[in-house]
Amino acid sequence: MSAAEMNTEDHIRKLAMAVLDSFDIARTEPAEVYGAWFDAGLSWVHFPKTRGGLGAPRSLQAVADDVLLEAGIGLPRLANKIAYGIAAPTLVTYGSPELLDRILRPLATGEEIWCQLFSEPGAGSDLASLATLATPVDGGWKVSGRKVWNSKAHLARWGVLIARTDPSVPKHKGLTYFVVDMHAAGVEVSPLRQMTGEAEFNEVVLDEVFIPDVQRLGEIGAGWKVANTTLANERASMGNRHGGGSSPTPLGDALDLWASMPERHTAVRRDQLAQIWMRAEAHRLNCERLIAKAAVAGPGSEGSVIKLIGAELNQLTYEWCAEFLGPDATLYGSYDDPGQQDGLPSAIMRRFLRSRANTIEGGTAEVLRNIIAERILGLPQDERIDLKLPWRDVRRS
Repeated sequence: MSAAEMNTEDHIRKLAMAVLDSFDIARTEPAEVYGAWFDAGLSWVHFPKTRGGLGAPRSLQAVADDVLLEAGIGLPRLANKIAYGIAAPTLVTYGSPELLDRILRPLATGEEIWCQLFSEPGAGSDLASLATLATPVDGGWKVSGRKVWNSKAHLARWGVLIARTDPSVPKHKGLTYFVVDMHAAGVEVSPLRQMTGEAEFNEVVLDEVFIPDVQRLGEIGAGWKVANTTLANERASMGNRHGGGSSPTPLGDALDLWASMPERHTAVRRDQLAQIWMRAEAHRLNCERLIAKAAVAGPGSEGSVIKLIGAELNQLTYEWCAEFLGPDATLYGSYDDPGQQDGLPSAIMRRFLRSRANTIEGGTAEVLRNIIAERILGLPQDERIDLKLPWRDVRRS
């Protein structure tokens, strides 16, 4: 079969159905199905063969995903979001064959969770100013520093890490990108409790953690370039989650709430909900446009547009939900076990509280607006006095 014949919707669907037909789905663990999914090249159809892909257009991933959903199986990326949407594209672009042979399949099956170790207490929006230091030693590197706001770090087997390897050069040029074993000696993870009651974020302290050089991604000192691959994929994946259908998308929650409380319907609330729906539909179409562009050139700066709009739309939608609920919006389940809350109002208010982080995580709204202005609209850059100074000479708080 020619490459052209393989890269069609019909072929992808037949291949996906053949994989599922080989299992008794009701008696099979999802990880086993996801493993076969990876072996068939359906985890990321645009990845190379033997790396969970078929070398097909990115747009055909939706065909394979639909087959899983029709069979009542959750999408593997939902169980390992950081791994699928952030780590995997970077690993495939920069990882050695030996490293990929070891880590890519258990990533795809969800058996090994991943986290992202980028932000630091003194380097969030200005990520390139980070201070975590990687020192070369025999066979690899010793890394020491602190990272913060690390989703799923308490569950993770692996993490993607950016650290400073040369303090004598400007901040963007002295960084190197690594894969770190979260079970290695010297890694300490401390959960950070959020206002929802959950603790999905963490602070991670690295104390002389050894990382073999085979777990370095890209060239020494080229970590900023590698990190931009990660960030572009992160923003694209985070922005495309508002949805236009049923729960648990924000719009789905709003529509469910509207349908469940007809006694609270007013013309004003109906008009507000219609406005949100129109914005969500425009956002969906923008996401489709991004997917089409990424199928040719990969995610780019346009992902910042998607992420920014998606984050602000999430907040707007849940603000509408809170106002629609009125006094019931003050009701909340147990902060000790927020995942076990009962009832639509309580669950929606948990998502309302969680949405406050949307314009901070994955790049603040202010940073994204700068990226859009400079890289898409071509406006002059902000004045940056530290770009040419050696990092060790830059004043830091």
